[in-house]
Amino acid sequence: MPFSDYKVALVTGASAGMGEAIVERLCQQGITVHAVARRHDSLQALAERTGCIPHAIDVADLASLTELCKDLQVDILVNNAGVSRPGSILNADEEAIDTQVDVNLRAVLHLCRLVVPGMMARDCGHIINVTSIAAIYNFNGNSIYHATKAGVHALSRQLRVDCYGKRVRVTEICPGRVATDIFGNVTGDHEQARKQFIDGFELPTAKDIAECVAFALSAPVAVNIGNIEITPTLQVPGGLSTMRPADSHPTLT
Repeated sequence: MPFSDYKVALVTGASAGMGEAIVERLCQQGITVHAVARRHDSLQALAERTGCIPHAIDVADLASLTELCKDLQVDILVNNAGVSRPGSILNADEEAIDTQVDVNLRAVLHLCRLVVPGMMARDCGHIINVTSIAAIYNFNGNSIYHATKAGVHALSRQLRVDCYGKRVRVTEICPGRVATDIFGNVTGDHEQARKQFIDGFELPTAKDIAECVAFALSAPVAVNIGNIEITPTLQVPGGLSTMRPADSHPTLT
């Protein structure tokens, strides 16, 4: 469906990284973009640069989301907001679980509940869910993050079923490592995270993800691009580890 058939977009996690790039890309196409994020100053700067409409809202705040969506006729919903915490379920605390579930999964479910019925009624719309290769592959990462992204992965497929019979399309974008600040946000040390995860690697940028979004949106109405997995050429997801039972215990000498 050409961009001209879409008028209004709502993008979460819009103040930086992939969300910021997606807002910029949609504004370039003349879309009225409602940009949602927590950081007011960053949103204001983005609005001044692109003409988007800023909303300083935490997506975990259901009352604020509900109020925002009450009078909006959204054609493009981009669920991009996401958080992660270091460590596995073995050492997670209550905040790590609740925050990731609230932002990464619960907010996506509620936004779909608030916005998608209007798309169905108008027989026009596109949901873009930005997940991660962590939704599909197992690796040494945060098990809570994996679980929430896998939930959105399953939701993306189920939305196709829920929207069957209407011209409402669903696309899941599954990025691997991308050159953004997310690693610094997770660890709290942006300089060290940049050295460990960004410097010296050949990585996709936030703009590359935004172009994937634009590609899916601009396809003819008869075409639904269900899933785009975008990783560095020099990154391979997944893997297999096997250990001997004796290796799991300290060696006695």
